Amino acid sequence: MKTSLSWLKNYVDLDLEINDLSEILTTIGLEVEGVEEVEMIEGGLKGVVVGHVKTCEKHPDADKLSLTTVNVGGESDLQIVCGAPNVGPGKKVLVATIGTTLYNDDKPWKIKKGKIRGQVSEGMICAEDELGLGASHDGVMILPEDTVVGTPAAEYFNIESDVVFDIGLTPNRSDATSHLGVAKDLHAYLKINHGLTKSVKEPDINGFSVEYNSFPIGVEVRDKVACPRYSGLTLSNVKVGESPEWMQNHLKAIGVRPISNIVDITNYVLHELGQPLHAFDADKISGKKIIVKKAEPGEKFLSLDEKERTLNEEDLMICDGDEKPMCIAGVFGGLNSGVTDETVNIFLESAHFEAGNTRRTSTRHLLRTDAAKVFEKGSDPNITVFALKRAAQLMVEYCDATISSEIVDVYPTEIKAKEINLSYAKVNRLIGADISRDEIHNILRAMEMEINPINDDQIKVSVPTNKADVIRDVDLIEEILRIYGFNKIEIPTKVSSTLSFTEFPSKRKIIETTANFLSSIGYNEMMGLSLIESKKYEDNYPLDEKEFVYINNTSNIHLDIMRPELMVSGLLSVLHNHNRQQLDLRLFEFGKSYIKTEEDFKETEFLTLFVSGKRRLESWRHDFKPQADFFDIKKTVNNTLGRLGISGYQVSELEDPRLAYGLKYHRGQSNLAIIGEVDATILNKLGIKNSVFYAEIPLKMMVKSAKSAKNTVKKISKFPSIRRDLALVVDKGVKFENIQKLAVKADKKLLKEINLFDVYTNEEHVGKGKKSYAISFQFEDNTKTLNDSEIDKVMKKLIGSFTHQLGAVIRE
Repeated sequence: MKTSLSWLKNYVDLDLEINDLSEILTTIGLEVEGVEEVEMIEGGLKGVVVGHVKTCEKHPDADKLSLTTVNVGGESDLQIVCGAPNVGPGKKVLVATIGTTLYNDDKPWKIKKGKIRGQVSEGMICAEDELGLGASHDGVMILPEDTVVGTPAAEYFNIESDVVFDIGLTPNRSDATSHLGVAKDLHAYLKINHGLTKSVKEPDINGFSVEYNSFPIGVEVRDKVACPRYSGLTLSNVKVGESPEWMQNHLKAIGVRPISNIVDITNYVLHELGQPLHAFDADKISGKKIIVKKAEPGEKFLSLDEKERTLNEEDLMICDGDEKPMCIAGVFGGLNSGVTDETVNIFLESAHFEAGNTRRTSTRHLLRTDAAKVFEKGSDPNITVFALKRAAQLMVEYCDATISSEIVDVYPTEIKAKEINLSYAKVNRLIGADISRDEIHNILRAMEMEINPINDDQIKVSVPTNKADVIRDVDLIEEILRIYGFNKIEIPTKVSSTLSFTEFPSKRKIIETTANFLSSIGYNEMMGLSLIESKKYEDNYPLDEKEFVYINNTSNIHLDIMRPELMVSGLLSVLHNHNRQQLDLRLFEFGKSYIKTEEDFKETEFLTLFVSGKRRLESWRHDFKPQADFFDIKKTVNNTLGRLGISGYQVSELEDPRLAYGLKYHRGQSNLAIIGEVDATILNKLGIKNSVFYAEIPLKMMVKSAKSAKNTVKKISKFPSIRRDLALVVDKGVKFENIQKLAVKADKKLLKEINLFDVYTNEEHVGKGKKSYAISFQFEDNTKTLNDSEIDKVMKKLIGSFTHQLGAVIRE
């Protein structure tokens, strides 16, 4: 937001240095990001000086160009190529030197040293239209002969200047969206800290009077939530022309281009009072009636920038008596209802629109107008009529208008000042200073807040409706601190701290350890978007659409939901890599899924793994290039859990419609991990041609298991281990897991490791419906060397369990 010094001086006496004023603005929460002296002329004249043309010759390579040497008061003359017919030796001219910024149709362009038709040109001799001093382009400006060379153009023309503060206005400062709002804040600070006695000089509207009631226009507000207040009046016999020079200068200073007296007055009042106004051509309002209502879904609207926009059912519209839209309320006007040079009668709107609805509409249509920025911060609902009278008076004075209707003010439910209970003790405790009660009262009154006592420690404070962000006592305390002055708070000599600790290992440490481990074994971390297209989950994908969290994404309408799970978004990353010939992938991601429940929204964090392509990279060391498979990703999951010390979980077959087959690791009903091959139907739909293997680990369960894991250190046995192998013929329905459980149950003391190292299926050799498992058993005793008889005894017990409980046959 830009604030003009001369404009501020209209309301409050300021006898301060620029640096001091800048510091005060920052102190009261209006951080000054830049200070600039601007000239009251479009584009400005910085870098433009008076020059004396010493020589002027015909350009050797262009008949219509002249090659001149010009003295601009510097150490050396400038060579400038010029195409004007009236340039000549001895003439005094205006020269834009190198580095000067000029404007062409409001577009800035900088003067640079260059060559024109092979000749060096070190500036530009200017015509009046090129400097914003007129409209003529017949030739360069010729100045009187006695004009002093080197005089800055701004000094020669006595151009007024102003100081402009560029304020980084935060979203909560609804009270500072105008010059009057900033002036009131400054006045409060100066009154408390510098003894300023004079009051704020607000615009005088006592001269407002309705001359005739001959052109009334009715108003009907159908959506009183989105439009709590709507005020308006009619002005007749308007003469559209230029606004007064003082008003143009104020607007130019803050970067607003003057257009016409009507438009300039509405802009002036907006930046003066913080109340957006809109002027309609009253003769174009069908039925002489204004209707404020929400748009019809898909309704078309031709806006002021000549673009046809498709409206949303949540867009609030200002319509005529035939319910045809004329304006997007609080955001942007329409092409066919605005003021033109032929306008004679206008209807002037001054309304209060609900902040959230205005912000959503503005964002939806990518229209970040000055009016929308004010409304979305929360405009003052109780200033609409004041602003209307102020603008009407200016139009009577500078547009020869006649006020031709009473003010229409639709305000069904008055928005009153908020009342907040404030404790003196809490003020001093939060601020960290002992501020007297009288000083607290003075600060609050300086900000136009009424106070009433409650008890010895509390007062009731009425907060003006222009401070939409002040809703709690802590907000009030912040207001007090702004005016009291941050620099008056003493820096304490004592530092207090509280010891805090978290259970080890922390969630952050577990994630970091896991990420480092996966990176060390060749995995790359990815970060998928939390947004995804809902159509990716069409065609019987195993998710209920009712669980989708839909969003209004105006920047990319296709990404319309938060991702309900992480597999599809990860597969899109796989596809992205495959399309760029990166086929051998090892990817992992820590991310969240988002679903809608009956009562709320649920976010769940996961670690996901994706494996695709070859098992190992090409190398001269081996020719074997197998494709990665289910067991590769299973190994990664096992090692990851092992790295965190997680063990003692159950393994079961997985039934997940997203996966062709898989396993789940679980503790009771709580899943620790799922592993499997992504179903071919899903891959085909996404356009992925290669197999992809997927693992998913709920982060909450992983962290919980890692924190409860008890890692122990054991001494390596000094006694040798003994291995025995068995070939078991079993039914195809028997799993290795069944054999493993029986073996552990049969012997827990000596049996240390069980491994399946071969699976053989051949009906001719092992029988129909049968398969052969080759299994190794590793035995060890930490206290002695085992002998064959001890091992034979355990093996006999194992064979008996396999035979009787699984119907296994030992292959000799």
